[in-house]
Amino acid sequence: MNFPRAASKGNILIVDDTPDNLRLLSSALTDRGYKVRSVINGAMALMGAQAAVPDLIMLDIKMPDLDGYEVCQRLKENPQTREIPVIFISALDEVFDKVKAFTSGGVDYIQKPFQVEEVLARIENQLTVRRLQMQLQTQNQQLQQTQANLLQALEQERSLKQRIEEMAAIEERNRIAREIHDSLGHSLTALNVQLQAAASLLLSDPAQAQSFLAQAQRLGATAMQEVRQSVRALRADEQVEQPLEETIATLAEEFRQVTGITPNADIHLMKSLSVSISKTIYRIVQEAFTNISKYAKATQVQIKLITTGDRVCLEIKDNGRGFCLDGVTGGFGLRGMQERIAALDGEFHLTTAPGSGCKIKVEIPLL
Repeated sequence: MNFPRAASKGNILIVDDTPDNLRLLSSALTDRGYKVRSVINGAMALMGAQAAVPDLIMLDIKMPDLDGYEVCQRLKENPQTREIPVIFISALDEVFDKVKAFTSGGVDYIQKPFQVEEVLARIENQLTVRRLQMQLQTQNQQLQQTQANLLQALEQERSLKQRIEEMAAIEERNRIAREIHDSLGHSLTALNVQLQAAASLLLSDPAQAQSFLAQAQRLGATAMQEVRQSVRALRADEQVEQPLEETIATLAEEFRQVTGITPNADIHLMKSLSVSISKTIYRIVQEAFTNISKYAKATQVQIKLITTGDRVCLEIKDNGRGFCLDGVTGGFGLRGMQERIAALDGEFHLTTAPGSGCKIKVEIPLL
């Protein structure tokens, strides 16, 4: 019976020293859409398998030069051919022979005389298994590549976040340094004017000179306070090694000493925070207190810090004069705050208006 030819269902190598067996199997498989090669001994089988790797090998056991067991063992020792499924087909019917066939690397065993339909079913079963194995290998390779790409992307993201944080810290330090220069320069210039006026009036009007000296003293104290506050800001990294509750309490006390206002603090941290999150929160609280003391003219300040779910939430409010947000992008250290929060995939919100105080709200996912 002839079957219609179709695209090859697989490439099969038949190894048998009996010509009649070769013709029967070759004809049956070819009619059913398989591409078939036939060889009559083990040596030719090894050469043929390496020259063009088949999808499956049908292998007789009793052959004159190399028997089927040795041929199968050599195929399995060769990296190029070890994955080829081998079906033994033999007249030997002892259990020992079958066990040896599987031990040498065979995947199935068909006993002669055979039924063609059974052979076809066994072949198709092994080819299906082989196709699934190859698909699994391909998927595993793709998965490994995806994992490698993901790890690389995560490493790049970590590196970028670290760089953003470093740049934010550098910008913040530069801003603090500029503030030291500007505020101290202004204070020293005014102080020098007051001292010159006092010196010129010291003999002619001692009372007025004393007034200028008192003003110079106040300017000197203000300048020292500005310097101390800026130096504390520059040394903040040393502070964050302490528990965050303690460092914020220290900031609140320093704020009280400068402004006379005791912040109302509500802090409940039910989960531990990473160093990067603690440092970021410390910097934001520090920056907020600095801005409030310098610009807000507030009488009340509230700070709330809690962990909820998988996030840490910070809120700082004052009842000061506020300001107009239109056109404000980097003033008051806002850009440094925003960049630090962005580096941790957090959210930063600022609510303010002239005469309505200011509220900073921050949410950061716990790492």
